[in-house]
Amino acid sequence: MSLKSFIAKQWASLVVSKIYKQHNNAIELQRALLQLLLDSANNTQFGKEHHFKDIIDYDEYKEQVPIASYEDIRPYIEKIKAGEKDILWPGLPIYFAKTSGTTSGEKYIPITKDSISHHIHAARNALFHYIHETGKTDFIDGKMIFLQGSPMLENINNIKTGRLSGIVYHHVPSYLHKNRKPSYETNCIEDWEDKVDAVVDETITEDMRLISGIPPWLVMYFEKLIEKSKQKNLASLFPNLSLLVYGGVNYQPYQRKIKLLLGKEIASIETYPASEGFIAYQDVQNKDGLLLNLDAYIFYEFIELDNYYKNKLERISLKDVELDKNYALLITSNAGLWAYMIGDVVQFVSLKPYRIKVTGRTSQYISAFGEHVIIEEIEAVMNDAINNFHLQINEFTVAPQINPAEGLPYHEWLMEFVVFPKNIEEIATYIDTKLQEKNSYYKDLRIGNIITQAKITAVENNTFKNYLSKTGKLGGQNKIARVRNDRNFIDQLIK
Repeated sequence: MSLKSFIAKQWASLVVSKIYKQHNNAIELQRALLQLLLDSANNTQFGKEHHFKDIIDYDEYKEQVPIASYEDIRPYIEKIKAGEKDILWPGLPIYFAKTSGTTSGEKYIPITKDSISHHIHAARNALFHYIHETGKTDFIDGKMIFLQGSPMLENINNIKTGRLSGIVYHHVPSYLHKNRKPSYETNCIEDWEDKVDAVVDETITEDMRLISGIPPWLVMYFEKLIEKSKQKNLASLFPNLSLLVYGGVNYQPYQRKIKLLLGKEIASIETYPASEGFIAYQDVQNKDGLLLNLDAYIFYEFIELDNYYKNKLERISLKDVELDKNYALLITSNAGLWAYMIGDVVQFVSLKPYRIKVTGRTSQYISAFGEHVIIEEIEAVMNDAINNFHLQINEFTVAPQINPAEGLPYHEWLMEFVVFPKNIEEIATYIDTKLQEKNSYYKDLRIGNIITQAKITAVENNTFKNYLSKTGKLGGQNKIARVRNDRNFIDQLIK
């Protein structure tokens, strides 16, 4: 065992013990954290406008501080971009994480000197949990790759601005620099396909042991590696590869294909990073859910999803959450976000400790006919179909067809198959039946002949990738919208 591995095991034990102690005292820690955040920002413009000095408990916080979307905080962000200090958090943020929104265009999420370290520590802690649980540290002594956005940052009135993954590049601990791939120069390549080609050239002869990235990026990287190396799979190319770290999108639609590309079973760690904060990560290998990050100066709030869709925006804290309910997630943090709706839907799978799974986005659902189908149901049905028919899917998306050329309306499933199946009608029937089992509203619409059976439209390979490339959204942090309540996205893909 190397000295680095020995130190990692000792450090992991200390960190993991501290984290689980936090979960044993989570409610009190969250209460104290909220007060600390309010006290820290009571002299900011936002703090003065919302009477932070007078807030003494969570109930008063809910009264004084309304739920905020990005559109609600945009005026404050514009002031910060203009160089004004003490707006949402004391001083100026050190970064803006630039993201693409479906309704707000580009968003500029502040990252402060107080919040940046928690993005880094959470990723480190995920690895520490793996080391502590398994005792495995072999990945530490080989090469690691982090597929990420460009570390080249814009400058907006002395606030560095770029994609979160590009920002994080500048804060990777020094002890990982020797092992890290790709190089700074390669990471700065803007064209995503050119970048992946360069990453392949840099890593194809290395002893790669840990690979990290968003699942669709991983697929693209793996395919190019296999093509260039003429190897059958990654197990042949990287025999010491032992750990896969992923996040950003649901892994299940990609799982079968990635397993085939890998050619062997390897351990994996799922993470839940967002520009607004690092929310959760996988702490154990064989249990469902991701450990809620209580060590990130984030105060969490939740709205039951059913109430959210009914516009009953009743907020609760961690103290009142229940298992197996879908919640819209809100956060308050030392990045200067206050009761901020990040757009994700989560469900608790454990309360001791607090573990969640991401079940969708508040904006990703279909209710064109009153069916209230959410992304969790869509992805579960897709996963059932993949397993039942042994499908390999590159990408898919679903949208309602309200005005078909003939017949009743229906849900259209646009799929890009690796291998085109001969029994596509059978698959469509299976998907429709499974969705009826999961969603009673959808079942009622089908039985009542308001809508007809779901239909599958198959598209050629690379349709999704070519669309993203032509619209300048290939790579970065851009993801495919799995479910939309309108046809804008699906019609562009078909066209």
